[in-house]
Amino acid sequence: MRLTKFEHAALLLEDSGKKLFVDPGNFTSPLTDTGNTVAVVITHEHADHWTPEQLKRILDLNGEVPIYAPEGVATAATDFDITVVHAGDTVEAGPFTLRFFGGKHAVIHESIPVVDNLGVLIDDQLYYAGDSFVVPEGVEVDVLAAPAGAPWMKMAETMDYVLAVKPKRSFATHEMVLSRAGKDLAGSRIQWATEQNGGEYLALEPGDSIDL
Repeated sequence: MRLTKFEHAALLLEDSGKKLFVDPGNFTSPLTDTGNTVAVVITHEHADHWTPEQLKRILDLNGEVPIYAPEGVATAATDFDITVVHAGDTVEAGPFTLRFFGGKHAVIHESIPVVDNLGVLIDDQLYYAGDSFVVPEGVEVDVLAAPAGAPWMKMAETMDYVLAVKPKRSFATHEMVLSRAGKDLAGSRIQWATEQNGGEYLALEPGDSIDL
């Protein structure tokens, strides 16, 4: 399986010629090469994790493909056929196995409603918790997508999260709200936390790919 990181929270997984997109939102460049997509995962309803335009770029080339997301996305994305999933669900999507965790977005502020959010474990290798710090209990995570910057987090929380998950490899995601200096600083902190348990930090930039 091959992982490509796009800007901010968007990821592409490829296996056996098939594609899975995760969280293509408005901080991500317009998707272009979307043919052979078998599924989309949206962790929650915020626009930096999905937009109608990004979904249409996928559906226009592939027809109807399943879009897996929590209930809040189905309520927000009424023009699309959303397959609602919940924490504890396991779904087969083409060559990909998806396991879902969590249930709620991290708190931004008491004045802002807490929305539905699901973390996803893909093929028991890549874990991405969306906008949360939900640890996938009982899972040995190969690659962790760790948040670098957001109004719902501080770096100490991300570091503790990485220490708790103990991934073999990690990379920074949710970084487009940061300056270049901020990205480098966040990356160094995620690297430190990853290395405490013998893991390796991958300094991926948008467009970079790795094999899992």
